[in-house]
Amino acid sequence: MATGIVTMPAERSQFIRIDSLQLHEKIYNSLMKRAIVLIMDGVGIGALPDAAQYGDEGSNTLVNLAEKCGGLDLPVLESLGLGNIADITGVKRVTEPSACFGKMAEKSPGKDSTSGHWELCGVILEKPFPTFPKGFPPEIINRFEKGIGHGILGNVPASGTEIIKRLGEAHIKEKKPIVYTSADSVFQIACHIDVFSIEELYSFCKTARDMLQGEYGVARVIARPFAGSYPEFYRTKDRRDFSMAPPEPTLLDVVHGNGINVTVIGKVDDLFSHRGFDESFHSVNNLECIDFVLNSMKKERDALIVANFVQFDMDWGHRNDVEGFRKGLAEMDKGLGRIINQARAGDLTFITADHGNDPTTPSTDHSREHVPIIAYRNGITGYDLGTRDTFADLAKTTANYLGLKGIRNGKDLFKDCR
Repeated sequence: MATGIVTMPAERSQFIRIDSLQLHEKIYNSLMKRAIVLIMDGVGIGALPDAAQYGDEGSNTLVNLAEKCGGLDLPVLESLGLGNIADITGVKRVTEPSACFGKMAEKSPGKDSTSGHWELCGVILEKPFPTFPKGFPPEIINRFEKGIGHGILGNVPASGTEIIKRLGEAHIKEKKPIVYTSADSVFQIACHIDVFSIEELYSFCKTARDMLQGEYGVARVIARPFAGSYPEFYRTKDRRDFSMAPPEPTLLDVVHGNGINVTVIGKVDDLFSHRGFDESFHSVNNLECIDFVLNSMKKERDALIVANFVQFDMDWGHRNDVEGFRKGLAEMDKGLGRIINQARAGDLTFITADHGNDPTTPSTDHSREHVPIIAYRNGITGYDLGTRDTFADLAKTTANYLGLKGIRNGKDLFKDCR
């Protein structure tokens, strides 16, 4: 297959586009079918109408970042139609995008990675996960300390890098885990790897996960191992998320339950409580996740591949690292070019996000934003998908494409385009 982004026919009329879809549908029905979902964690594209309720009015991760940097250089995403979704400095609007493009609103309340990923896979929450802006109540902390056999430090909302700098020395001296939270629904536990082993830290998290249910049922318990010496403490790559289990079948469950191979990459395994997949490649490094996607695409089979790229959120959004975020997007753009070039005739590739995390605002938390949706299928002319009411449209489209039922929420991006 020739390298470079595939360009599409020049005809732009609605009738020709529909004829093109019908023609290619006949061809694709006889091919191996594979859906590839690429989730750029935290890469939002504009505040939702209710963003002010979350303190996120004015957040726009991609647009604000581009303006702050003096422009973004993303030739692959540009050719796919990213600049047609919003005015992003440096990313031009193209007349013949090689993919369908639009943006999606989160229907679930909140702005957590768990709710975002679940909605992308068809599950819409009716109420948000609980948050604890003043720390966790004494009865929870007391139960946790009794359960793990150690006292704790912290129990405050904090940035992860700031809390280990502030309490790291006391943690080493007193041998007490550091517990903290944020504006998101998380119970985070930080331990130095020379004080508690990774296995011990994970066991603390499992204890917390078992007890944090019902009214205290946070979306995620997160292991935050760190190393080094003051003032140069640093977090290691062994972070793990212990998520609540989804309340109903997700796209992963539906596809896996119908005997089609499901491969998850990044932290997707953790976010779905290790359910609904055949293979998992866990990583918190974007470039490593791109390689995992490419290797998974080499296999000849019907499949669903879902990959999360967490560094945008974890390393750059939460730390307000504008330059790191910019460089990460440039690296991702090159990786997306490799993935698109390896795509086969029966592949449907989505590029999206789970929420925003605008590094240009004072906040270091997630932001309540629309997310981009780019849908690439070899041989189909790109067009505007509009603004979708829910992330679940991706799940419905994927299930339909694979010929499966079982996703009750959302509309087909192609059949219900408006």
